[in-house]
Formats: sequence, structure tokens, C-alpha cells
Amino acid sequence: MTPAETATETPAEPTAKPNAESPTESATETEDEPVFNFPRLSTVPCSACTFSPERQRCCSYDSHVKIFYEAGDRATWALGSDWILKDLGPRHANAEALNACFVKENTTIPVPTIIADHKDSGHTLTLMTRIPGEPLNVAWPKLTDSEKEKIAEQTAEYLLQLRALQSDCIKGVGDHPTYSHWLYEEDGQANAPCPFFTSDEETWNGLARRLNPAVPEKARRRLRSYMPPVEPFTFTHNDLTHVNIMVKDGELTGIIDWEGAGYYPVWWQYTSNIITLEGEDDAQWKRLLRKYMPKIDGAYWFWVYYYFLCRKDLESGPAKKFLDQCDESEDSEGEATERED
Repeated sequence: MTPAETATETPAEPTAKPNAESPTESATETEDEPVFNFPRLSTVPCSACTFSPERQRCCSYDSHVKIFYEAGDRATWALGSDWILKDLGPRHANAEALNACFVKENTTIPVPTIIADHKDSGHTLTLMTRIPGEPLNVAWPKLTDSEKEKIAEQTAEYLLQLRALQSDCIKGVGDHPTYSHWLYEEDGQANAPCPFFTSDEETWNGLARRLNPAVPEKARRRLRSYMPPVEPFTFTHNDLTHVNIMVKDGELTGIIDWEGAGYYPVWWQYTSNIITLEGEDDAQWKRLLRKYMPKIDGAYWFWVYYYFLCRKDLESGPAKKFLDQCDESEDSEGEATERED
């Protein structure tokens, strides 16, 4: 059989002509069946949890794991209502677990209970219990003046327990170094580990590294004379901003964020409550807290002048006032010398 005969013996399927009253299949798809056009949401994943709006739309999952605080390369996650996970990046030396356990063992200060502490790819992950209540910065506008006074008094009373914990040098728990960009910096590195200073002179030399290079030597000597004695080195929280005070029903429920705690000059806790970058509410809180803290002679003005002499602008505020006083003092001394001669 030739190819031509084969082709003749295999006829093609007859093609049905569409009936005008019966729609074709393609017409049925577009006219009879509903078309669902869901708007597509962003598929860009969250940098923290990798979930995306589009993935969330496609399921009914409602996460109870949420970031509620972030700053720099660190963040704090709420794991439900009872646990907290702190994630600190490699720029932060973290002694949170060590310090919190130390305070819990040696005082009655309400602090979080550490559940686990783990290092992963340069990050420190600390799992802890959540202190009941809300941060003081959230509660502040809702509190009465008497409640604010009470919380400040309660906090100061707890801090007295820390003053009994002392050392012969500046250091952290377990002989770890402390980190404070005010106390010590090295080659422009503000988060350098602080040496174990043991004296007034060593502490001053560390502080002097931060002074504006334009501050003259006579002003440095005068400021050094203002510095109170550093001993005894006392265990200090080091960051009592209103964000780290937990309250409920007008009462203190806990003090959190112990990562920067350690043994510091005896006046360090007081002076660290003088300056704030957290706004007027925190300034009010710190003024109130200082009211109930033990006073250290000369500490207030020493720190105010030191702080402003570290800044770039020396032509205004306390920095200018201090430098002018130095000039006037030098002139007075010169006149006295001339009269004596």
C-alpha cells in the first residue's frame, strides 16, 4: 500500500460547526464560570521573621512572636505573654544572663529569670521570663504624681541593695570587662572593653580620652579636681532609663536590661541619671529618681561639665560657662601674684 493510499484510508475527524445557540467551550469558560481575581500582596519577606503579606494571606496563622523593641543591631521579641527573647548583634558584648542571675542571687530586686543563653553567628540570644506590667515610658502619661514618686522611691530603695556589692576595681561579674563609651574608648572605638581601673587617676585618664581635643590643659586640670573619689567600686545597673523600669497599677514590678551592669565608680549610678537622650519624660523620671538616691558631693556638676566638654560645641551652655570660669580663675590668680610681688 502506497503512502497516498494510506492517507486516503485514514479520513480526518469531521469538524463540527458551532451552533449559534450553543456556546463553544471557550465561550463557556469566560461567560458561565466565575473568575476569581485575588489581589496579590507583597511577597517580600520580613527581614526579621521571613514571613510576607502574601504568605500571611494564604493561611490563618496569627503569630504570637513579635518584635516590640529595637535599637541598632539588637531587638527584643515577645514570645507570647510570658517569655522574652533578646537578640543582640555582634557589636554588643552581652552579660545580661550573667548579671541578671547575679542580682537575683544577691538581692531581692525583681529581675527576669534567665531560661537559656546561646550564641549563634555572632549574635547572643537570651531567653527569659517577662516581668509583668508595662515599661514606665508607656505608663508615664497615665500615672499620677504620687504614683511617680512612689515608683521612684521603690526603685531607689532597691538600688541601695546594689551598693553593698563592691569590688576593688572596675569590672564585670566573673572578672569580665565592662563596656561603657563614657568611661573608656580606644582608637575611636566607643564599645571597647574597659581596663580594670583601680584608682582615681586611672579612671580619670579613661574619662579624659573622650574630652574634646580643644579643651585646654588648664580646664582639664580643673575638671579633674572636680571628680569625686571613685572608691568603693559599686555594682551598678548603668541604664535606668524609663524604658527599663516595669510598672503595674502604680507600683514597680521589676528592673530589666542588665546587659551593661558591673562594678563602677561609687557615683556612677547617680551621674548616669543626669543626662538623657530619651526625651522630657525620661528627664523628669531621672530627676525624680535622683531625689531618692544617695547624694555624692560634687558629682552632679562634675558630670554636667564633663558631658558638655566632650561635645563638639564648646561655645555654648555649660561647656562655655566652665571654660570662662577657668579663664577668670587664671586672671584672678595672676592679679594675686602681682599684688604679692
